[in-house]
Amino acid sequence: MDPDAVKSTLSNLAFGNVIAAAARDLQKEMVAKDKAQAAPASHDEVDLDELLDDPELEKLHAERIAALKKEAEKREVLKRQGHGEYREITEGDFLGEVTGSEKVICHFYHREFYRCKIMDKHLKALAPVYVGTKFVKLDAENAPFFVSKLAIKTLPCVIFFKKGIAVDRLVGFQDLGSKDDFSTRALENILKMKGIIDEKKKDEDDEDDESESKNRRVRSSTAQDSDSD
Repeated sequence: MDPDAVKSTLSNLAFGNVIAAAARDLQKEMVAKDKAQAAPASHDEVDLDELLDDPELEKLHAERIAALKKEAEKREVLKRQGHGEYREITEGDFLGEVTGSEKVICHFYHREFYRCKIMDKHLKALAPVYVGTKFVKLDAENAPFFVSKLAIKTLPCVIFFKKGIAVDRLVGFQDLGSKDDFSTRALENILKMKGIIDEKKKDEDDEDDESESKNRRVRSSTAQDSDSD
C-alpha cells in the first residue's frame, strides 16, 4: 500500500474521530442546558405549591373574607334603615329619620320648582353609591314647622345632619356655580368636601369612570343613529 495513501486514511480517521467527539460534546452541552432551563420551572412549581399551603397566606385570605362579609352585613343593616335609595319622607317621619342614622342628607324641596327637580336627579344618582349616608327629601310646603325651625328661606335647600345635628347646608346652587347644568360629580365632590359622604376606594372610582365612559359612548352612538335616521 502506498505510504502516502495510508497516511491520508489515518488522518481522515483522526479528523472523523474529532468531529464525532465534538458532536458528542455539543449534544451533552445541549442536554445540560435543557435541564438547567427546566430546573427553574420545576422550582417555581414547588414554590407555588408551598405558597398555596402557606398558613400566613391562608390567614390573610380568611381575614379578607371576614372583612368583606362584615362590610356586606353592615350594608344590609343600613339598607334596612332606609339607606341606599333616595326616599321621600313626611314631617312626621323627619326626626326619626335624621336621628336614626349617623349621616343624613335631607333635601327640602318644592314640587313646582325646576331647580329642585335638578337637585332630585343628582341626589337620586348618588344615594345607591354612598350607602353609608341616608338620602331623603321633604316637601317644604308640607313641613312648615321644620322649615321655620331650620330657618329655610330658599329652595332647594339641602341640609346635612350628623348624629341628628344639622351641621351644614347647600342653599340653592350657590356652591355649584349658580348654574343649572352642573354635573353629578360636581355635587359629589362638594358632599365629600363637606364630609357628609365617605371617600370611595380607588377601584370603585375606576369602575365608576369606566361606567361613565360606557354611558357616554352609548349616548353618542344613540345620537348618531338618530341623526342618520
